[in-house]
Amino acid sequence: MDEAPSGTRASEWYVPKFGPRRFRLLLGLTFFPYTLMNASYTVVGALLSPSAVHWDRVAALAAVYLLSVGISAHALDATAPNRPWGEFLTRRQLYVVAASGLVPAFALGLFYAIVYAPLLVAVGVVEAFFLFAYNLELFGGRFHTDLWFAFSWGFLPVVAGFILQTNQVGAGALAGGLFGLSTAYVEINASRPYKAIKSLPTDLSWSDLAAGYERILKGVVASVLSVALFLCVYRLI
Repeated sequence: MDEAPSGTRASEWYVPKFGPRRFRLLLGLTFFPYTLMNASYTVVGALLSPSAVHWDRVAALAAVYLLSVGISAHALDATAPNRPWGEFLTRRQLYVVAASGLVPAFALGLFYAIVYAPLLVAVGVVEAFFLFAYNLELFGGRFHTDLWFAFSWGFLPVVAGFILQTNQVGAGALAGGLFGLSTAYVEINASRPYKAIKSLPTDLSWSDLAAGYERILKGVVASVLSVALFLCVYRLI
């Protein structure tokens, strides 16, 4: 197995330790535990709605976020000058990867918004703005902050899930949105120092600190996925 390139995110906990280097980096590029966490927010929002659950809409919106965030947003983020995933993909290839997720996500989201919840269009426009402004650090990086991260990828997905079920914003959407905001804020605040530590040359003096941040990250992901799973079971029985 090839060694993880130094100075990159290839040594973080969610990157597989098996398989060819390109496979490991591609999977790592999707940040799949955090992407599942992001998609779970839409599920939480949908299942907090007081109306009967439309499960096709639950699945559709989760797919929209898996594509747009898991693939497109992270591919755009990887074009940063510091090349957080190294040089295994060129900038042009990363833009192609981003487009391959964004086009079907946009088409699917627009279809469901037009047919079932026109109010969702407004959320989609705001999310599209953050997808580019945050990940490409536009406007001098003004929107590349922890709070905007938590708002765009924690609060808004919950609200979007609720809206697609009801075409309105209710108290449940706002309460769930605060859950998304707070957990996403904890995640990004633990992720930044963890990333910095893992990019350093191996040093046993840092291992306990890195392990502590890793436990926080895993715990946050597990808690969000558990809430989404609990709500699914609750609404099905």
